[in-house]
Amino acid sequence: MKLAKLTTLAAAGVLLAGSAIADSLVVPLFSYRTGAYAPNGIPFADGYTDYLTLLNERDGGIGGVPIRMIECETGYNTEKGVECYESTKGEGALVYHPLSTGVTYQLIPKASADGIPIHSMGYGRTSAANGKVFEWIFNYPGTYWDAASIIVKYIKEEEGGDLNGKNITLLYHNSAYGKEPIRTLEELSKKHGYNLTLLAVDHPGQEQKSQWLQIRRERPDYVLMWGWGVMNQVAIQEAANIRYPMDKFIGVWWSGSENDVGPAGAGATGYKSIAFHAPGTDFPMFDDMKKHVLDAGKAAGDGSHVGEVLYNRGMYAAVAVAEGIRNAQKIHGVAEITPAMMRDGMEATVIDAARMAEIGLPDFAPEVRVTCENHGGPGVGAIQQWDAATKTWTLLTGFMEADREVVDGLIAEDSAAYAAENNITPRDCN
Repeated sequence: MKLAKLTTLAAAGVLLAGSAIADSLVVPLFSYRTGAYAPNGIPFADGYTDYLTLLNERDGGIGGVPIRMIECETGYNTEKGVECYESTKGEGALVYHPLSTGVTYQLIPKASADGIPIHSMGYGRTSAANGKVFEWIFNYPGTYWDAASIIVKYIKEEEGGDLNGKNITLLYHNSAYGKEPIRTLEELSKKHGYNLTLLAVDHPGQEQKSQWLQIRRERPDYVLMWGWGVMNQVAIQEAANIRYPMDKFIGVWWSGSENDVGPAGAGATGYKSIAFHAPGTDFPMFDDMKKHVLDAGKAAGDGSHVGEVLYNRGMYAAVAVAEGIRNAQKIHGVAEITPAMMRDGMEATVIDAARMAEIGLPDFAPEVRVTCENHGGPGVGAIQQWDAATKTWTLLTGFMEADREVVDGLIAEDSAAYAAENNITPRDCN
């Protein structure tokens, strides 16, 4: 470790008095560039890595400290994900993005005991949004239960405000991930009077004939999908094969990327999904990305995924990491931060419109504010739709809020049960 003179943290706007400059800020990346989930894992990993590379190349890191990324291939396998955690936590890891609900569930008790933050961004255990119980776990800017609620709200608006007697089918990955929205959809069915059918698809999701035969036979009013990887591609192709109306087929934000719709060609036109950020490259930040990363030959991939939904998702996750680091440096007045300081920085996250504009991503995503109590963020989402002719996603709606009465009630119930089972005394956030 090299001793440094007083260093100005330009990004955070503070003076570091008598602190030592860290050799690096260690940020692991759990990726899956191989296997059935690679089509979705690759663009996310590229976007995540490229943004942090941009900060290194353009800014010299964050607060004068370079970022050191450690990529660990999990193959979307829970056991391998836990192994990646155990093998990298000793490197000084500041925060983990498991990119898997199954891995996240396994790491919640481990990371909490080790005092290392987990950011399961838009995935993982939804009730981790309760920061009083899950001090080290974050899932902003939204949760699965938010997504399910918003999709139902959108469908209700499409149906003129009445879902009574409507038939909705959930096609879901038969895993912890796919099962997450079930309880919420069941509660919402009681509230709105629709009939809910559940159809599980086993890993990896290539075999769905029986599920789509049932959908063709029953012809539900809407099909919702909680899929990932090849499951999404197969489902959208099967829907096209049976001529199911694509504008009635709506995926979660992990089932709405170019990789999901591309194989079905023109048959995918009209397919919808929820989203918590914008697609495309029409943002000033991408000019810097091109100059400092892509054209400089420092990109994580071949550059073909830049601007795609999952590339932008990974990039947005890296933005959240960088903002957490900046906040932690500012709060504690040092460049060399610990995982505990990183947690403080994440809990003080405010990414408002002005800050997004400074980053070069104006109107890219809704405002995010994280607090001691709320680790889930605003919990809003927009509906996007695919056009195969132009190969573009278009946002059909503005960002809508979830049914907070239903979702917050479920979060309180589930987090209280977790606290009781694990002898956790909820924090006092006042």
